[in-house]
Amino acid sequence: MPEEDLRKICLIILNQPLEKDYLHTLDVCLRALRDVHYSQNKEGVLLFLPASKCQLIETADQELTDFTKCLAIMVEEIRRQPLQVILFSLPLDTIVTLGGLRLYHALNMTQLPLVFLQGCSLAYLLRPGRRHRLGVNPALEGRWCSLIAIGGPCRTHTTGLKWKLDNQVLQFGRLVSTYNTYEPVSQGDQRKPVTVTTDQPLLWSMEKTDRASQESS
Repeated sequence: MPEEDLRKICLIILNQPLEKDYLHTLDVCLRALRDVHYSQNKEGVLLFLPASKCQLIETADQELTDFTKCLAIMVEEIRRQPLQVILFSLPLDTIVTLGGLRLYHALNMTQLPLVFLQGCSLAYLLRPGRRHRLGVNPALEGRWCSLIAIGGPCRTHTTGLKWKLDNQVLQFGRLVSTYNTYEPVSQGDQRKPVTVTTDQPLLWSMEKTDRASQESS
């Protein structure tokens, strides 16, 4: 990706090692902001920061999680420079652990798209009252995808999925769509985009693969 495009993306790597897929971005991201709990390794962190040109920001609000602290800091930074998407490197099981409340907070903090990446999984937070068109790249799509209601009952309509939802209510304990897949197409035909209409916040997640790299290797 060209450097000018990378500057339109905010990448937040939360409480985990840096994945090898992100190593090529380091030259562009050396001036990244950091919100850290550095009490256990304060000297090491402070020695590293001048060389990396990173800015250390301490946050005292104990009511916020690391997730919402980082997002709040980046929202302030975004006001000073235009960005198009906020990208989190965050495990999907951690997203579920955060619960609907924290994801609701995220929706209220910014209107930018919120995308979560970890290994072979991608998740995207869908805002309510909209028809979302998800142009899934066939070279990256895996076997499964899912829609998870994060704040309560969620009336949902979809197209482009094998098991469609026709204004049905998604709710834990009632109906869930945690292991769906894409509408089958004949060989040579172009896959239709996935569309999702929802009246409440909804978490779209999918398996991602790098099929092009696999075929060339």
